[in-house]
Amino acid sequence: MNPTRLRRLLHLLSLLQSGKGHNSASLAHECGVVRRTIFRDLDLLRQAGLPLEVDPQRQRYTLRSVSLLPPTAFTAEEALSLLLLCHEVGQPRGLPFQLPAASAALKIESNLPPVLREYLQALSGAVRVDLDKKNPLERHQTTYQQLLEAIGRRRAVRIRYDSLAENQLISTKLSPYRLWFTRRSWYVVGRSSLHRATRTFNVGRIRELQLLEDKFRIPQGFTLERYIRNAWHMIPSGDKDRDVLIRFQPLVAQNVAEVVWHKTQRLEFNPDKTLDFHVRVSGLWEIMWWVLGYGDQAEVFEPPELREAVLSRCKSLLARYDEPAATKKPRRQRPPRKKNA
Repeated sequence: MNPTRLRRLLHLLSLLQSGKGHNSASLAHECGVVRRTIFRDLDLLRQAGLPLEVDPQRQRYTLRSVSLLPPTAFTAEEALSLLLLCHEVGQPRGLPFQLPAASAALKIESNLPPVLREYLQALSGAVRVDLDKKNPLERHQTTYQQLLEAIGRRRAVRIRYDSLAENQLISTKLSPYRLWFTRRSWYVVGRSSLHRATRTFNVGRIRELQLLEDKFRIPQGFTLERYIRNAWHMIPSGDKDRDVLIRFQPLVAQNVAEVVWHKTQRLEFNPDKTLDFHVRVSGLWEIMWWVLGYGDQAEVFEPPELREAVLSRCKSLLARYDEPAATKKPRRQRPPRKKNA
């Protein structure tokens, strides 16, 4: 939600809760917009579940006082933090399937004292959080909701899944344990009958889902942290964790050091301003791609398997760029000319 509309909605809430009652023309005048915009804003308030009332004879709108949350429970800092998060994750560029967060923010705002609401109105637009690029998952809202229901009711599902690892469409009975947003998409983690193990599935690659009557139990003590162990990102592999040493050149060393990339990382700056990056990971595949992203500014020293894997990818990259692009670029085919009738 853009700051201009947010400020207008906050002002609109104040007008509606004043008890005087306003028609669409007076609301439009007070907010400095046309009546059509006011009608859209009123529809948004209704969708948010706010108790908007209209006098059919006088065509005046009011908003009954609601007490879902006690307004005195929030300090200004708490309210600002909560509303900031709700607005950021609940807008189209926010987290997929979290649009209701914007409605929740409007409900919270309607309960705040006027002084605190004015303070937040003055600050709206002053803080912005840009979430990383993500898979919009526009056609998977139903799948997400079905998985939530399955987890809540502890019922298994049957999914048809476009597996990149197996390079084919697979079918498996899944006992879903957790929904997890990470690495730009939503994932479901659970036990797969096909693999006879706990696996991770990208919600965006689930082609079909059927809710089954079969019940399941989440193993005692299961947590995402235990499942992923020390994976670099999200997919653990191998039985043993591996110690990794990567040396970063001065150009990127400080940038790397400013970020907590992994819970086990240990940093050592050298006299020549290079950085030795130590980490212990469950599997080398994911960290290999991270290293490649730094090009010639990163060099793997340990373990030898990771160094060889990076070297192999670099050789493939060099071979691809050895041949001029013009010799490989596909020619555009012109559409056939229409013959004169």
